[in-house]
Amino acid sequence: MIDEALLKLLVCPKSKAPLKQVGNELICEVSGLAYPIEDGIPILLAEEARELDKGSDKK
Repeated sequence: MIDEALLKLLVCPKSKAPLKQVGNELICEVSGLAYPIEDGIPILLAEEARELDKGSDKK
């Protein structure tokens, strides 16, 4: 789990919108991307993100 204080500071690198943690990913609803969290470290690279399915924020 990402620390709440850190999560409030993190934004999507593509849209600059806030992120929310869902499981082992940080979700950006604006850009439709899910960024992985590996070993507790968020990987905020657009090329590492997966595209969200329409109408879903989970795998």
